[in-house]
Amino acid sequence: MTENIKIKRALLSVSDKSGLAELGQELARHGVELISTGGTAKALRDAGLEVADISEVTEFPEMMDGRVKTLHPKVHGGLLARRDDAGHVASMEEHDIAGIDLVVVNLYPFAQTVAKGADRPEVIENIDIGGPSMVRSAAKNHDFVTIITDPSDYAALVSELNDSDGVTSLDFRKNMAAKAFAATASYDSMIAQWFGFSDQGKMFPDTLPLTMSQPVELRYGENPHQSAALYLPNGPSANGIAQAEQIQGKALSYNNYNDADAALELVSEFRDGPPTVVIVKHANPCGVASGETILEAYKEALACDSVSAFGGIIAVNRPLDGASAEAMTGIFTEVVCAPSADDDAKAIFAKKKNLRLLLTGELPDPARGGMGFKSIAGGFLLQSRDNGQIAQDDLKCVTKRQPSEQEMADCLFAWTVAKHVKSNAIVYAKGGATAGVGAGQMNRLESARIAAWKAKDAAEKAGWDEARTIGSAVASDAFFPFADGLMAAVEAGATAVIQPGGSIRDDEVIAAADDAGLAMLETLLRRELMGWIRA
Repeated sequence: MTENIKIKRALLSVSDKSGLAELGQELARHGVELISTGGTAKALRDAGLEVADISEVTEFPEMMDGRVKTLHPKVHGGLLARRDDAGHVASMEEHDIAGIDLVVVNLYPFAQTVAKGADRPEVIENIDIGGPSMVRSAAKNHDFVTIITDPSDYAALVSELNDSDGVTSLDFRKNMAAKAFAATASYDSMIAQWFGFSDQGKMFPDTLPLTMSQPVELRYGENPHQSAALYLPNGPSANGIAQAEQIQGKALSYNNYNDADAALELVSEFRDGPPTVVIVKHANPCGVASGETILEAYKEALACDSVSAFGGIIAVNRPLDGASAEAMTGIFTEVVCAPSADDDAKAIFAKKKNLRLLLTGELPDPARGGMGFKSIAGGFLLQSRDNGQIAQDDLKCVTKRQPSEQEMADCLFAWTVAKHVKSNAIVYAKGGATAGVGAGQMNRLESARIAAWKAKDAAEKAGWDEARTIGSAVASDAFFPFADGLMAAVEAGATAVIQPGGSIRDDEVIAAADDAGLAMLETLLRRELMGWIRA
């Protein structure tokens, strides 16, 4: 093992040519012989540099539309030979193979080709073969060869050469080798995912290789004694909370990201709707409302449960203005997420040094596909995203009384919110705002009671004559197994119900709804999927 290696001969073959000319000039300044391929060689020559074509080294022309150019013993022998092994050195001399000390390679733009919607032949042509082979050869032999795969590392390479008269250290080569193997692993992962998901249409391929990068260490995990980091998936990904721009405030924690993600996912359901505000606490919405303005919607959302909103996360579906920002700083808030914010809003939030303002740009598409992952002991659970959406035509009224137009709208609103509430989930809604939210209880009856109790408490605090659950619609994320949960909603003042149905006691629950004069809607989509539709 050699600590320091003088760079005498370099092979450059890159798809991304940013910074290439400047790197070539620095290498030439150190007297490095440059070897290159196709478009890379042309770019270097255009920069006034002397470059040898790879065909001069291999004594074979590039062929088959460039598919075969670097796959040759005079390339890989020069990369893989150990300079301290007498047998390797003898083979190099016998076959006239010269050593290659530096390889600068980045790979065909496979992910970008897929992302732009290219057809299958173009995608296949953008699967790099020679590039990964050279990268792996150079990285394996990092005792003697330096490998660079990321243009962002050109500056570090130049600094290394300048500091040591054209020499790279073993520590530097080991670091670059680690990045190189990660780069090829990520590249192969994206190809395997494309073949499995897109090309062959398998929801769950036999092998699911996933790679992530760009780690950001967080202040702590779910609890203070836990470590945590945010990683971004390699390749194309949907715009989400991980891509949001933090304008101000202290660093985000694991819980901040988790809660902000829950808030953004819910407010995105209203991406094309009226101004809407979501307030989340511990990953559950405690207030959601739509209105004529963001300010109006915020006041209505806050009124649902102002106690839980303290220290919560706010997400909005419209740009923030000064008036909205002023109202939101009236109580302690951890994070505010918005597509954008005007200068007045930013100035108001700036007075709250610890408040994090995240600007997301365009909100995610709630109907997008994708997979969700959860780790369990010894494995992972995977499922398709919950991108199901319910419209009025997807509902069936199973009671004698039909819902009014307002009850129908409130049912759909409550159902949309309930999708984002931890089960057992009960959501009361009235006039485009949540009136009460019951989340995460072990039985549906308790969720219904808790939501009603919160609504009554909010009414008392606000000095209202009655709780907003009076005349509301109630959504249950799963069927009522008994009539008791439904009757709790009746006692809270609900007049309409939306639920999936499918209980063996459906007839009993429907009869109870009829006796109470409720309108009850069942969500046909879920029932059809589960084979629950009654004749």
